[in-house]
Amino acid sequence: MAVAEASRGDFDGAIMDQGDFVDSDDEIDVEMSAEDPEGYENGVYYPICIGEILAKRYRIEHKLGHGGFATVWMAYDILGKRDIALKIAMPGDSGDREYRIQSEIIKTIQDTSNLLIFHDMFYVQGLYGDHRVFVFPLKGPNLRDFAQQKSVDTHLNTANVMYSLRPLEDCITTTAKYKQLGRPKKLNLPPFAAPWKQGELVTPMAPHDSLVGDTVCIGDFGQAIKAGTSVTQKVQSPPIYCAPELFHTANPSFASDMWSYMCIFAELYLGCPLFSAPGNSTTVTFMVDTLGPLPATWKGCYEASGRPCHDSWYDPARMPDPRLAIEAKVPRIRSDTGLAERQLVLSILRRGLSYLPKHRLTAGQLLEDPAFKELMGIYGL
Repeated sequence: MAVAEASRGDFDGAIMDQGDFVDSDDEIDVEMSAEDPEGYENGVYYPICIGEILAKRYRIEHKLGHGGFATVWMAYDILGKRDIALKIAMPGDSGDREYRIQSEIIKTIQDTSNLLIFHDMFYVQGLYGDHRVFVFPLKGPNLRDFAQQKSVDTHLNTANVMYSLRPLEDCITTTAKYKQLGRPKKLNLPPFAAPWKQGELVTPMAPHDSLVGDTVCIGDFGQAIKAGTSVTQKVQSPPIYCAPELFHTANPSFASDMWSYMCIFAELYLGCPLFSAPGNSTTVTFMVDTLGPLPATWKGCYEASGRPCHDSWYDPARMPDPRLAIEAKVPRIRSDTGLAERQLVLSILRRGLSYLPKHRLTAGQLLEDPAFKELMGIYGL
C-alpha cells in the first residue's frame, strides 16, 4: 500500500480556523491534557498540526485524544464531505496487530453496528518507519473522559467505550464546529521532539452536552485475542480491572473479561473504583480487603511485576476490611438508594466477582439474571 503524503494548506482557497496557540500562563493545561512529547522523539507518535491534510483527502481539524501507542484526530474528509476520526498508530507491531484483529472481526462478526471498525487505512512516513492511519466514523467522548468532564470521581478503564456524537448541524466552517466542540488550544512541539517535521500538542475536544448521543459503541481492539489463546503477558493494565486469576498464570478468557466488566459496572454505579490501588500487588491486597481471601490453591502461583505477594492473601481465616468490604462499601457510597436496590447490586457483584472463573457469571447468564433485569428496570434500561 502506498504511503500517503502530508501537507499544510488551506481548503478550497479559504483560510481555515486552526485553533489558538496558548500563552505561557496556559501552557501547563495543554501539557497536562496532551501526550508526552518524548513520544515524538522516540518515534511512537507522528507529528500533526491542525490544518494539515493527509493522503490529499483528510484535513485535520481537532484532537480527539491519545493513548500509549497512538494519537487520534478529528478530520474532515474532503472527498466524502463528512467528519471522520483518524487514529495514527506507532510504527511496527502495535498498528499491525490492530489491523489484523480488526480485519478478523470484520470477516467473522456479522453485526458490527455496536463496534467501532475502521473503513479505510493508509500510511504516513515517519522518522522511524511507516505509521498506519485508521479511518473511523467520528464518535463522541469515551466514558472515562466524559465522566471527568462532568466532575465525576472516576478513572474508568473505558477509553474504548465511546458515546455516539450527534451531527454537527449547519457547521460549514471549522469556526462553527469549534463553537460546539470547543476551540483547540495548542503549543508547538519543542524542537527536540520532532526536528524533522512540524507538530503541535493539542487539547482534546470537549463537545457540548447536546452533541453527546445516548448510544455507545466499543472500539480499540489492539489487545483483543481469540478465546483460548495463550499469551506471554498475562496481567492486563490497569491492574484494578484485571481478573485475579491473571495474576496467577491463567490466560485471558471470557471469564476474565466478565471480571473487568463487573469492575466497570461497579464503578459506574458507585462513582469510584471498586479496587483503588496503583500497582499489581496493592490491587490484589485491595481485592482481598474487599472480597475476602483468594483460593488457597492459588498460593505459590502469583506472577506479576512489582512488589511480591503476601501469604495472607490465601489465608482462609482472613476477613475483609470492615470499611472496604463490598457489603459495607455499597450502602455507604450509595446511601441515596433503598435497601432493595442495594441488595440487587450486591447480588450481582458477588456472583460477577467470584474468584473462581467457573463460578463467575457469564455474559449470557447476566443478561438473563433476574436481579440484573430488575436493576436495569429501575434505571429505565
